[in-house]
Amino acid sequence: MENQPHKGRGRDAATDSPIVGANGATQSADILGSQLNPPEISPSRTRHLNAAILGGAPAFERTLHVGRPNMPDQQVFLKRMKQILNSGQLTNWGPLVQDFESRVAEISGAKHCIATCNATTGLELAISGLGMSGDVIVPSFTFIATVHALWRQGVRPVFCDIDPVTHCLDVDCVEAAITSRTTGILGVHLWGNSCASPKLRDLAKQHDLKLLFDAAHAFGCQSDQKNPYLGDAEVYSFHATKCIHAFEGGAIVTNDRDLADRLRLLVNFGFAEEDIVEHLGTNGKMNEASAAMGLTSIEAMDRFFAHNRENYNAFAAGLADVPGINLMSRSTAHKHSYQYIVTEVDPTIVGATRDELVAALRLENVYARRYFYPGCHRMQPYAGLSQRAGLTLPVTEAVAERVMILPTGMAVTSQDVDRLCSRIASIVRQAPAVCTAIRQCKDPRLPYFAQKDANTSTNHH
Repeated sequence: MENQPHKGRGRDAATDSPIVGANGATQSADILGSQLNPPEISPSRTRHLNAAILGGAPAFERTLHVGRPNMPDQQVFLKRMKQILNSGQLTNWGPLVQDFESRVAEISGAKHCIATCNATTGLELAISGLGMSGDVIVPSFTFIATVHALWRQGVRPVFCDIDPVTHCLDVDCVEAAITSRTTGILGVHLWGNSCASPKLRDLAKQHDLKLLFDAAHAFGCQSDQKNPYLGDAEVYSFHATKCIHAFEGGAIVTNDRDLADRLRLLVNFGFAEEDIVEHLGTNGKMNEASAAMGLTSIEAMDRFFAHNRENYNAFAAGLADVPGINLMSRSTAHKHSYQYIVTEVDPTIVGATRDELVAALRLENVYARRYFYPGCHRMQPYAGLSQRAGLTLPVTEAVAERVMILPTGMAVTSQDVDRLCSRIASIVRQAPAVCTAIRQCKDPRLPYFAQKDANTSTNHH
C-alpha cells in the first residue's frame, strides 16, 4: 500500500555531494566526514545534543528507511530458485505458487487463496469478481491504490471517515453513507488493525452489500476476535516493503468457492479452457520466483515478527517521555507483525508540525514518512468527486496531518531505535530553533514539502 518513490529529492548522506548548511554555505569535507561517522554516544546523552539541522552530527551514518525489505535465508531461497530453473516452469501455477497459495490460505484461515502478481491487481480482480458497481464505501485514509482499484473498475468511491484510535473505517459513518446506489464496502485493515467489526459485517448483511477488505498490512496479524478479517474476500500484499514479501506479489483469500473459481479465470485472461474465454480477465498471475521468495519469507515470519515486536517495545520505552509524540498501541493484538511504527504528532505540544519533524529527521539520515497525506479525497482524480468531502472527513483530515511512520524491520536494531528516540527527543527539545533552521535550510536532502509547509505554517511555537 505504501510503495511511494522519493522522486529524486534528497541524496543519501553516503554520497560525495556537497552538504549545504542552514545558512546556504557548503560545509567542508572535514565537517562532512564527522557527520557521516558520528561518535558512539549513549542514547541518554543524545537527548541533549544538537540536531543535525542545527549543526550537530547526524544520528546515523547509514540511512534508515521505512519499508526496507526483510531478507530471509538466502540459501533456502537459492535452493528454490534452482528447483525452478531445473523444472523449466517459470509461471502458470507452478508447484511453488501452489505451495504458496496453500500456506497463505492456512495462515489466513481461509478456504481458498488465489496468488496474484501484486495486491493492486488483486483488488481489481476481487472488485470485478464480486460484481461491485455503482457506489462503494471506502476510507480516504489509505494508500491511493485502494481507491484506484475501484475507479479503474468503473466504481465510484464514496469516502468515509475513520476511527481516531484504530484509523480504520468508522462504522457509524459507514451506516450514514449507505444509499440506494451502494453495492459494497471496501474496508482497510490499516497497520494490521482489524476493520472487520461485527457491526460492519452486520451492516453489509442487512443491506445486502459486498464486503471486501484491503488487507495489505495484515498478513499474519490476528486480533482477539474470532475470525475477525474475512468478509466476502480480502487481499494481501507481498510487496518488497511488506514484512513478508515475494519481491512483488499479492493474494486474494475467500471462503466462497464460486468466487474463488471465478477469480482463477479472471487472473488468467478469463480462460475457462485452452481456447474458451468466459470472462474479461487479465494476466494477474504470480510467477514461480516470487512464490519462492514468498515461501522463504513465510518461513522466517516468526523471526521477523519477533524482531519488529522488540523494536516496537524499544520505541514505546524511548518515546514514553517525549511530549506530544504518541505511539499507536498494539495491546489488543493476539498476533501482530508490528510492521508499522505509527506515531501521531501534536504540534501544540511538540512546538513543531509533523512535516517539520519529518524534515529534521531527513538530516539525521532517517526517512520517516507521513502516511497517508493528504487523504485520497484530496488527490486526483478524486479531488472534485465530492465538494463536501473535506467537511465530512474531519478525523481523516486531522489524522493525515499528524501521522508519522518511523523505520523498523530487520535492518533496524533496538539500539538504532534507542538512538532514534533520543534524537527525536533532542529535536523536540529544540523545536523553535529547529523550525527556524528548516525555513532557512537549502540542503537538497530535505523533502519537497519542508520549506513550503514551514513558510506557510502558523506560529505554533
